[in-house]
Amino acid sequence: MPVTDAFIGLGSNLADPTAQLARAVAELASLPDTTLVAQSAFYSSHPVGPQDQPDFVNGAVWLQTRLSPLQLLDRLQQIEQHHGRERKQRWGPRTLDLDLLMYDDDTISSERLTVPHPELPNRDFVLQPLLDLKADLALPDGQTIAQLRQHCPDNNLRPLPPLPREPFPPG
Repeated sequence: MPVTDAFIGLGSNLADPTAQLARAVAELASLPDTTLVAQSAFYSSHPVGPQDQPDFVNGAVWLQTRLSPLQLLDRLQQIEQHHGRERKQRWGPRTLDLDLLMYDDDTISSERLTVPHPELPNRDFVLQPLLDLKADLALPDGQTIAQLRQHCPDNNLRPLPPLPREPFPPG
């Protein structure tokens, strides 16, 4: 399988969200046949959906991988499970959410996976981290992430201070 650019969105609002994301980045960097190209800053934002939950911490990573889209999705879901992810409520609180946002210039629509992520244009907490990673990134239809960001609803996005440069061991 050829090397493919994949962009992953990260989110958490339970159990020390910043640490959850930092550990997830380390786990993503250690996936087989995968290289971590870049990591965005982390941002805080209001939750989408039920408002009776803590604010979220979000970010994104750029990976180069030989994993197929479904293999990568399986690995993302394994990492979520390792972090205690429970799927009880749509858009509810979670320890870790990993979304395959984009996979090269592919458009995928299957029962398990839709790429580009269908809510991407409506999420400033996804678009801004993607811009941090690659300012000229565009969807397969030619729309740039920068254009989408200009028209995206405001979700009270706030940058968080950088984390110390200490490695976080998986687990």
